[in-house]
Amino acid sequence: MSHKRRGLALIFNQERFFWHLRMPDRHGTNADRYNLEKRFQDLDFEVQAYNNLKVEEVLNKIHEASQSEHVDADCFVCVFLSHGENDHVYAYDAKIKIQDVTALFKGDKCKSLVGKPKIFIFQACRGDRHDDPVTAMDVVDHNAQTNDVVVDAGAVYTLPAGADFLMCYSVAEGYYSHRETVNGSWYVQDLCEMLRRFGSTLEFTELLTLVNRKVSSRSVGNCQDRSAIGKKQVPCFASMLTKKLYFRSKKV
Repeated sequence: MSHKRRGLALIFNQERFFWHLRMPDRHGTNADRYNLEKRFQDLDFEVQAYNNLKVEEVLNKIHEASQSEHVDADCFVCVFLSHGENDHVYAYDAKIKIQDVTALFKGDKCKSLVGKPKIFIFQACRGDRHDDPVTAMDVVDHNAQTNDVVVDAGAVYTLPAGADFLMCYSVAEGYYSHRETVNGSWYVQDLCEMLRRFGSTLEFTELLTLVNRKVSSRSVGNCQDRSAIGKKQVPCFASMLTKKLYFRSKKV
């Protein structure tokens, strides 16, 4: 990770959706976007964040990134904050196949990222089940602006991507991903806290393991669905990295 630039971090933030999709708005996701922008900027990434783009717009941005020159960059990051379904994530007006996105960054399509980490982060639901708790550990405070816990709709499958890819998911396959309507998603809150504390010192997959532990210690407090009270969440990641990954400071 000794190149001139850290690299590009794309963030696709979907709060609202075209009415015909019948997808609920994702209240709290703007907090996730802000937190991720700050954390990746602190780690010397060039951050480009977009709100509520249509499929064509998302694919254009991703294609543009895949065709860019990454020779002097350490790595590449792409984040989706949205609803998910099977092997797709949603843009404003339709869904996008995840493998169509990752395929653009494989060695035959994006030669300047060959041998470099390509990190994809998905804050999206991956099923229709809650994780039952062994012990319930914390409760969301209730205040004037109710910070309810809700779930991201749909389900995303774990997908192989190829060498030097790291696929990070907010929840294990088959389970709900929880999002607070004021503070943002559990996963992004805890990922950003770990990046703030250890992002420039700890190996990244070790950091993701700490995120797994921190998210798994949470449980649903405030929620309109009373059956969800006390339920849990465990993130996961699939690493095809071939080297250890550090984001050590580039500032001299």
